Amino acid sequence: MTVDADLARLAAAYGVATSYDDQLRRPVEVSREAVVGVLAAMGVDASNAAAVRQALAAVDGRPPTPSVVVARQSRGATVAVGGAALLRLEDGTHRTLGADGGRLLLPAGLPLGWHHLETDNGLLPVIVTPDRVTPRAKRGWGFMVQLYALRSAASWGVGDLTDLATLTEWTAEHGGDLVLVNPLHAVAPTDPSRHGSMQPSPYYPGSRRWTNPLYLRIEDTRWYREADAAVREAVDALRPSYDVDRIDRDAAWTAKLAALELLWQRQPRAVDEVPTDGDLWTFATWCALCEVHGNDWRSWPESLQRADSPAVREAGRELEQRVRFFAGLQILLDEQLAVTQEQARQQWGMDVGVVHDLAVGADPAGADAWMLQDVLALGARIGAPPDMFNQQGQDWGMPPWHPQRLAEAAYSPLRDMLRSLLRHAGGVRIDHILGMFRAWWIPEGAGARDGTYVSYDADALLGVIALEAERAGAIVVGEDLGTVPPTVRQTLADRGVLGSSVLWFERAEVEPGAQGPLQQQDDWRAEAMASVTTHDLPTALAWVRGEHIRIRGDHGLLDDPDAEDERWRDEHDELMKHLVASGVLASLDASEDEVVDALHRYVAGTASRYVVVAPGDAVGDLRQPNLPGTTDEYPNWRLPIADAEGRPLLLEELLADPRVARLAAELRAAVR
Repeated sequence: MTVDADLARLAAAYGVATSYDDQLRRPVEVSREAVVGVLAAMGVDASNAAAVRQALAAVDGRPPTPSVVVARQSRGATVAVGGAALLRLEDGTHRTLGADGGRLLLPAGLPLGWHHLETDNGLLPVIVTPDRVTPRAKRGWGFMVQLYALRSAASWGVGDLTDLATLTEWTAEHGGDLVLVNPLHAVAPTDPSRHGSMQPSPYYPGSRRWTNPLYLRIEDTRWYREADAAVREAVDALRPSYDVDRIDRDAAWTAKLAALELLWQRQPRAVDEVPTDGDLWTFATWCALCEVHGNDWRSWPESLQRADSPAVREAGRELEQRVRFFAGLQILLDEQLAVTQEQARQQWGMDVGVVHDLAVGADPAGADAWMLQDVLALGARIGAPPDMFNQQGQDWGMPPWHPQRLAEAAYSPLRDMLRSLLRHAGGVRIDHILGMFRAWWIPEGAGARDGTYVSYDADALLGVIALEAERAGAIVVGEDLGTVPPTVRQTLADRGVLGSSVLWFERAEVEPGAQGPLQQQDDWRAEAMASVTTHDLPTALAWVRGEHIRIRGDHGLLDDPDAEDERWRDEHDELMKHLVASGVLASLDASEDEVVDALHRYVAGTASRYVVVAPGDAVGDLRQPNLPGTTDEYPNWRLPIADAEGRPLLLEELLADPRVARLAAELRAAVR
């Protein structure tokens, strides 16, 4: 059914799209069912004509004063506030501002920060942001890694924070300036034998603000160092053996949980170092409640389903020792993260250091959904519409931010996530940066194809990101792949947010509905982080062999496998000729290893500010970390780094491989 005029006006008032352009800029009309379903997820009834008229009347009755003001420092802002107001700055000082014709002027040049206007109607949050993220002067290269896959001989079956430090130091010694790591976000840290397997996907976390204790190196914790010899010996005995062909998070966490509990029992001082209020205590209470009631808060007793309820506070007191334990794990994680970043910048001389990844959302059963449910639309899921690489669309199963409620919270949930990530980092990569502009909402009960876009206040969200990055001295990278309007990339560039350039997708602009030729090196964006591939795409060697066509066809992810294979062969021939013409490949008869090296030389020879490479590509790894559109059908997020024969490699073997050092040397020479 089509969208009528009144429904279209209501949809526009809430930023819900009734049409959009697809990846090739072809117009697509959105169904009435999708629009009504998305509005329902926002709490707006549009189920019939009378409900639409009532909702429109509520829109027309909105007060003119916004719920928050986000102003660029160089521009200031005006806001509808009757009479004079007092602006209380973050540092405790204040300024009196006058109104003119019912409009209050916030002058340009105000200090950056989180301020408040005191008005006749109460407090109005004012956020003054930099115009853009200050860029770093030099080009650089580094590795992009899935940390869990980076196992060493000393780690407990899963790559950990000490392994991250080892790779970071090696990268610095070979002239690299950064290491981009997958999201280290928290999941439910419960005993897998009682509450089910640990969530494998780093992009489906329980919380984006806190860190997964699976990544702790037990022997490098303060608790271990302060334990007596007998306790350390007992902890050492818990280190598991594991199947080297798969990452076994359950085995690793079962052992680490037992070791940490043993150490905790010998930590009398640690009991008192955790404050009994604040967000850390609330998060740790969630962890403790998961042990009692299971990992999905939606199935808990009703009295515990809100983080701010009296019953939750009482439960925190009853479970105090477990709450303190889980809060203590976050303190240990913070200490290990701090050491690596400090060494990267101060001791090893990196210009950036560790760049953390911010996932696009969180598990609706997890801590963020429990703690932040008032600013999320729990009746919808985010994803992506159909495109050339994911022809059936994508459903990521995570609730989106509710645009109006996030603004009413003065964007503090986003601020808190960014501060947590940037406290010990040189940068942040924001997965699906398009979500700061618009997100693909899938209504409850609908499929991935049957959603629509919802708009956000991108200027406000990017302003908050710029403010927190500026204060941390960090770079910001936005993953802007897929169906992204050109204006989005220009806006990101204007705000100092680096884009993401991936070799397979860098093509010249042409008219809608047609795919242009591969971009010349000189035409790549300078303000971007460039790579041959990503964790959701085939590895370099897999693409050269066409392995990704076979694997996607085997899993039913292609509408027409034969046509897709033919398209890949055409693109393969086109790319090979392009590499030869660009001077990075000697001939079309080059070996596979020579082609893979040429792919990286080509990307390093572009103008992109940063170039990142997956270490597995240097040794011929054929298996991509994640196959979008699958869950357990493919071992997503469970594959260690391996060579071309599929033999898993420990970190020590990887860094000793001359092919890795050779690739590092080529990247170092190219980016300098």
